[in-house]
Amino acid sequence: MARRVFYSFHYKPDNWRASKIRNIGAIEGNRPASDNDWETVTGGGNTAIEKWIKNQMYGRSCTVVLIGRNTAGRKWIEYEIVESWNRGMGVLGIHIHNITNRAGEQSFKGGNPFSAISLGEKPLSSIVKTYDPPYSTSSFVYKHIADNIADWIEIAIEIRKRY
Repeated sequence: MARRVFYSFHYKPDNWRASKIRNIGAIEGNRPASDNDWETVTGGGNTAIEKWIKNQMYGRSCTVVLIGRNTAGRKWIEYEIVESWNRGMGVLGIHIHNITNRAGEQSFKGGNPFSAISLGEKPLSSIVKTYDPPYSTSSFVYKHIADNIADWIEIAIEIRKRY
């Protein structure tokens, strides 16, 4: 059975990379917002964004944070991580910098977005697993993620049950 997951990522630079990962058949992802949808949501301010995120998370068992160059430290990424954790969802991160974008370009590895969030005295980065595929060629990175993401999601859900 495919898990239903919520994907968290920095929209502008990583949307193309994220769409590749969301299309992996092992999981069912949330419907991405189009540019127009996102402009409408953001035009409603913080309350509208929070409501949209919560609605997108409904019925999901795990949040997959797709980590690009500038994902760490972003307000809404951190909000999605905290909201996911508070809902009891599994949470994991996957570095996607070596997946090519629309122009066929790769990026630079970004920082760990879980480092700035604490669970009591522990940084969430000491609990949540983050995966960095061991390849530099986009097609190999994609295959590594496709081959492992279902297992990573199950691991994240099991980790969350312990807290």
